Amino acid sequence: MKKKVINSSRIPVYRDSGFELYNADLTAETFRKETEHEREPENYIYSRYRNPTVVSAEEEIMKLEGCRWALLTQSGMSAIDTAVSVFQLGKKTKPWLFFSEIYGGSISFIESVLKKRRGIEIQYFTPSGGTYDLTELERVLASLKPEFVYIESISNPMLIVADVPAIAAIAGKHGCRVIIDNTFATPLLYKPLEDGIDMVIHSVTKYLSGHGNITAGVICGNDDLLMRSAIEYRKFTGHMISPDDAYRLQTQIQTFNLRFSRQCENAAILAKFLNDSAAIENVWFPGLSGHATHSVAKKIFGNRGFGAMITFDLKGSDNAEKREKRDKFIANVSEIIRLIPTLGDPHTILMPVEAVWGAKYPEPGMIRLSVGFEDYTAIEKTISEALEQL
Repeated sequence: MKKKVINSSRIPVYRDSGFELYNADLTAETFRKETEHEREPENYIYSRYRNPTVVSAEEEIMKLEGCRWALLTQSGMSAIDTAVSVFQLGKKTKPWLFFSEIYGGSISFIESVLKKRRGIEIQYFTPSGGTYDLTELERVLASLKPEFVYIESISNPMLIVADVPAIAAIAGKHGCRVIIDNTFATPLLYKPLEDGIDMVIHSVTKYLSGHGNITAGVICGNDDLLMRSAIEYRKFTGHMISPDDAYRLQTQIQTFNLRFSRQCENAAILAKFLNDSAAIENVWFPGLSGHATHSVAKKIFGNRGFGAMITFDLKGSDNAEKREKRDKFIANVSEIIRLIPTLGDPHTILMPVEAVWGAKYPEPGMIRLSVGFEDYTAIEKTISEALEQL
């Protein structure tokens, strides 16, 4: 039966595990070309290698990021693993330098997998006074001579904004690659590849998907050699997103700019409200003039916003009182603002920092807010009433 061409404007969900190759000659040629690791193959082989629905979703992200290639994976952590692992070259592997203020899951991966299981030499670069000393960074790079430096554009959970253009310039002087996790900033606020960053990572689970119902990651770049190496690693480790999730992601990306713009607007207003509250001791938000990296944030984000994450610390005479107030606050807002261990959802959600990060951030009154794109008045009313009840 002749196959009918359907007049749909959307690429379908290709759930094929393997794709038909028709004859032995085409099979041999297709497998030969597969070793070239092209972003979009002429003929597909197997969905662990590449899938047309996934490639289509990757192209939507390429438009957002303004990059030559994007590779989707099944989680943000698998994107991180893929990005760093292309630089692992057996005994030739040079040290890797990570900024210390990064996602806790990344730190656990570094300690449990990269150091303990793979034996890679890892060093951390720590901030000073809530910001990064770039003179000290240059000294470390000159001494350590790492293969790459790994940073977050906005750190989790203290929201330190890295001076990415300056870091890229310093790293370039020392022949060092730069990988950046741009999840908190997103391409709407900043496109690191334009400043010479080698690879950009996003936890797609967060703002690119934005609805709390997809788990995915992505690596973006312009260097074709890095792309081919990443494709090969993703293929052999099975770090591939499902075609169903890729299809749903394509639909959600269409509203990304609208969603994230609104979240940034809500966060900016809410940060000011919290900063003016007598019940709050400290507020960390890059858009506030008192934030240690406010000037850096203005430089690299321009007038596009400062992200949708806020961290604040409740007032209390001692840790016991702070812990009690934290628990009351969480209970008071729970019908509207839920405790969910993620971020980027449509509705505002929270996480108690000490309960998740432990000794690294021991302040018991500290709470991280992921601000949603719901009506702002509802967010402020809920928080205001909860603070009054304390």
